Amino acid sequence: MSELLFKCRDLVKRYGGQTVVDRLSFGIAPGECLGVIGPNGAGKTTTIRMCLGLTAPDAGAVTAFGLPMPQEALAVKQRLGVVSQMDTLDPDFSCAENLLVYGRYFGLKDASIRARIPQLLEFAALSHKADAKPGELSGGMKRRLSLARALVNDPQLLLLDEPTTGLDPQARHLMWERLQLLLQQGKSILLTTHFMDEAERLCSRLLVLDHGRKIAEGRPRELIAQHLEPEVVEVYGAGALALHNAPAHAALRQLAGRVEVSGETVFFYTQDARSLLQALAPMHDLRTLHRPANLEDLFLKLTGRQIREDG
Repeated sequence: MSELLFKCRDLVKRYGGQTVVDRLSFGIAPGECLGVIGPNGAGKTTTIRMCLGLTAPDAGAVTAFGLPMPQEALAVKQRLGVVSQMDTLDPDFSCAENLLVYGRYFGLKDASIRARIPQLLEFAALSHKADAKPGELSGGMKRRLSLARALVNDPQLLLLDEPTTGLDPQARHLMWERLQLLLQQGKSILLTTHFMDEAERLCSRLLVLDHGRKIAEGRPRELIAQHLEPEVVEVYGAGALALHNAPAHAALRQLAGRVEVSGETVFFYTQDARSLLQALAPMHDLRTLHRPANLEDLFLKLTGRQIREDG
């Protein structure tokens, strides 16, 4: 692996008596997209804040471009681009003016920023909105403008905290396309997301957090193969839940390696679904979906199916 651009070693952060990040270590290589996934309260946002120098760790170290954080936060931020969860665009400025003013924070000359603005707006598919204010933009347009703004200083590394939350499918796909272009240009990305399809599509490597600890790390498809049976049969409809625990269906359950229930759906995880599908075929009141195991299955197996509240 190339020399790491960014390294976190044994990070610890406590609030009161609660440890929210617990001896966390990871690194980001040039041109890599590292995805950080985990339930609410897993420590993702606190980790991002420590990476940005906004929160000091209680133990451990963050190093970016060979510089220690938060001691060298100003020098590091010159080479970072950040898109936060919340909209931080200035509502009083047009799209072009938002880029211009933001570029000044990095000490860039106005002439240099103005020369980059058309290219950045084109990248964000917002050339036709240069004079529009953020209040006139859709949610997807605002997120793309935030991404363009994060690129104004031509950063080597982007930190994106749930960048597509709240977007419709078309806007998400356009955002993904833009992020793929950045990776092709050699940028590195640290991405937190709740969308498993997003993580699988964009990330070359994943970090799975729960209760502040790293519980898995690796390439998406390798993690799926390591932790899951390859095939899944979802069963729902009248009588589906009886398949999970009724004695009459014990033989059916034995055809799967693992059976789980979520809501009204029974999930059969299996090495080979053919016998299971044959056994289910006469049960006409049931509906089935046969598919390969995916990242959402991995997430739920490692972190559980219980809903976590924010905090």
